[in-house]
Amino acid sequence: MIPFLGGMIALLLLFILWQALRLREHGRQLQYIRTKLTGIMESGSQERLLLFNSDPALQQLLGTLNDLLNVNHKGAVERVRLEQSMRHMLANISHDLKTPLTVVLGYIETLLQDHDLPAGEREAMLRTIHAKAQEVIALMNRFFDLAKLESGDKEIPLTRVELGELCRRNILSFYELLSAGGSDVQIEIPDEPLYIMGNEEALDRVLGNLLSNAITYGGDGGVLGLKLFQKDDKVYVEVWDKGKGIAEGHQDKIFERLYTLEDSRNRDYQGSGLGLTITKRLTEQMNGSITLISKPYVRTAFTLSFRRLEF
Repeated sequence: MIPFLGGMIALLLLFILWQALRLREHGRQLQYIRTKLTGIMESGSQERLLLFNSDPALQQLLGTLNDLLNVNHKGAVERVRLEQSMRHMLANISHDLKTPLTVVLGYIETLLQDHDLPAGEREAMLRTIHAKAQEVIALMNRFFDLAKLESGDKEIPLTRVELGELCRRNILSFYELLSAGGSDVQIEIPDEPLYIMGNEEALDRVLGNLLSNAITYGGDGGVLGLKLFQKDDKVYVEVWDKGKGIAEGHQDKIFERLYTLEDSRNRDYQGSGLGLTITKRLTEQMNGSITLISKPYVRTAFTLSFRRLEF
């Protein structure tokens, strides 16, 4: 009996020793995880936790921590992108406000200092001041519109809209401008009515922005097109031109706030960089999407997509 009890005690002591060693090893591994995790967080590196261990609970813990590190890394990348976007946006805002305000201040100084200025020149300067002031107000209104759209404060009521008539109305509003510029206009609108759930005012603004953008940046291609068509359960509106287009490196950024191509910073291509951002936000609020495909001097097309409604 005594040998048996001695054996049991020995086994128990061995088990206790094994458990103590195991707990010590777990403690060492947890300390390693803590130290490694702290280092990764402080350095902002993309390194992940790696530990060879057969304990399922510890493996699950490592998997969860690595998932959190992935989320943190994505958040850090997004923060950097937003900071760069904000710096770019502020630079563009400064430029877009400074240009008309500089003209206004210059003309006002001339009017204040030159008392013998002819009435005709004085009136022309006042008209220019008025136009530039309206330009600043229009720019600020676009800022406010975008802020309301992104914050969700501006609700867009959706009703049944027939896109064919809406497209005809919008292209006709630009027809004289296109004809005066010598551009060929190609319109493809089916006789069959195509309905979507949308908002006429928002759709007018979306199409107006796209057509205006095509005229401004694609006018040198000599042709502008508007195509309305359906495919499966979707309705598509395509505005295209054969102008200088948008280089591949810019295409993924063109819908960002106040993002403008370098050419838009000269007097021939002035723009706030808000038009396409507002266009995208309005389209999304109508449960639609917008895409861009551009090959310079071959074809640049913005395509709107909406779910089709049956009659």
